[in-house]
Amino acid sequence: MTATARIGMVNYINVAPIYEIWKEKRLPAYWQVIEGHPRQLNELLLADRIDMGFVSAFAYALHPERYRIFSGLSISATGPVGSVFLFSRLPPAQLDGRRIILTKQSDTSIRLVQIILEEWYRIRPRYEQGLVYGPDSQAGDAAAVLAIGDDALRISREGSYPVAMDLGEAWMRHTGLPFVFSVWVVREDFVRAQPEEARRIRECLLACRREGRARLPEICRKAAARIPMDCGACAGYLRAIEHDLSPVKIQALEKYFSFLVSRGEVPESAVPVKIFS
Repeated sequence: MTATARIGMVNYINVAPIYEIWKEKRLPAYWQVIEGHPRQLNELLLADRIDMGFVSAFAYALHPERYRIFSGLSISATGPVGSVFLFSRLPPAQLDGRRIILTKQSDTSIRLVQIILEEWYRIRPRYEQGLVYGPDSQAGDAAAVLAIGDDALRISREGSYPVAMDLGEAWMRHTGLPFVFSVWVVREDFVRAQPEEARRIRECLLACRREGRARLPEICRKAAARIPMDCGACAGYLRAIEHDLSPVKIQALEKYFSFLVSRGEVPESAVPVKIFS
């Protein structure tokens, strides 16, 4: 009997060009999908409750000995990403000592905003993690919030903050590189036990990615209502999201990991990255 492959899938619309196509396909019944936001999937992967999935890039860097990265797949942007923002009541340079609420949904974006503010703006805000959108939001009188994914799209649409710093754009301005927010990570023990199954899943994801890009207007009509946003705005957003992992993006990933190593947040073995293809 074939062992179940437990597959983690991000449930934000930035993965819709892959996931909407995936859901249409007749796939093996033992490919079990578990949905969640990046941090949930990070935790499930670490606890061996999923075998692979789109997780925060930081999750790989924290335990590189346990994982490999599928070649050709990411959630990334070359410049503005459109759904990872520091929304602020003040210019970033004036946030020193100020309270910032950080989303609990992405470890990668939390470290990225800390690199941007601390390494490049040379400031030290007061960070708290909490809900940044909705009736239970903890933003209150905080000077700024870090929001990602669908929450960031909703806050951006409402225009409630005078400053919106796109972290993908800020990263590229300082490094000249794209930024890779999430990667498809597979556990080493799964690769050792079922290498051909891992390759089958990777090839299916790549096929979904190609088809989803070709059917983007249709994908936008399905996804836009979730925010809600109009189809034109959704199409513009999804065109800025990239799902490949080119050599320059591997370089960018290793640049980000090198910052984390220098800050003592991940082991030196995070660089170079280990790729599975």
